[in-house]
Amino acid sequence: MIGGNKTVILQVHTTGKNRIGEPVEAWHDVMYLTGYLDLSGGDSKYTTYNAKMQESTHLFICDYVSIPKEINVDGKNIRVNAENCRMMADSQVYDVLIIDNPMELNQQLEIYMKYTGGQ
Repeated sequence: MIGGNKTVILQVHTTGKNRIGEPVEAWHDVMYLTGYLDLSGGDSKYTTYNAKMQESTHLFICDYVSIPKEINVDGKNIRVNAENCRMMADSQVYDVLIIDNPMELNQQLEIYMKYTGGQ
């Protein structure tokens, strides 16, 4: 069991329209995760050919939980994947690059992220 000292919120991005047809972007909570958030060096020789890992600034490690494949927002099913998710931790925003279940063992999740700033 990993446990953790940091609770983060996994959010998914949606785009809709307001009453006059203008695009409106929003973020919706998918789930809370508790684990450890760490700064990633990004200079490992083993990540040379994996651009998303090399691009990541932070790594979040937590016990395995099943992340829903989609959530319902205002009657629409929205897919949940790394490409449309972000993490919020202490009002700091991180773009999710990779959500990894190492070796499909269902023991832990490793979420590689890129810091994008405060909210």
